[in-house]
Amino acid sequence: MSTEHARAHRPRLVQSHDVHEQVHGTGAVGRFNTWLALKVTQTVGTMWMAYAFAALTIISLPAAIASHNSLIIVAWIAQTFLQLVLLPIIIVGQNVIQAANDARAEADHETLVAIHELTKAIDSIQVTQLGILQRLDGTAGAA
Repeated sequence: MSTEHARAHRPRLVQSHDVHEQVHGTGAVGRFNTWLALKVTQTVGTMWMAYAFAALTIISLPAAIASHNSLIIVAWIAQTFLQLVLLPIIIVGQNVIQAANDARAEADHETLVAIHELTKAIDSIQVTQLGILQRLDGTAGAA
């Protein structure tokens, strides 16, 4: 990267909504798909939905137990309870992790912008110093 290119650089913050178009495209169908995916994720990814799914799975528990068939009981645990209840809990966990990542990205961006501004100030001082040194070198050579 050239010095001039580096001097012209402007830090930018990239957030998740800035990259939605890269997933589904910019067309009407892509925007709808993004909107729908976000709505479903926001709805399913709540602890309230985990509680609702847990209640729903409990309805079939007596029938699984009454079967006295270990295969049916294991299938109920693995295919009914775990899948329905863990899905929203995992999404909630991912949302918590993503919120922490977003907060870190914002803090890092602020730090990088501050460093960028300080670097620009230092560069300006160095350019001024170089000019002074060149003038001094020119007067020393003329004397």
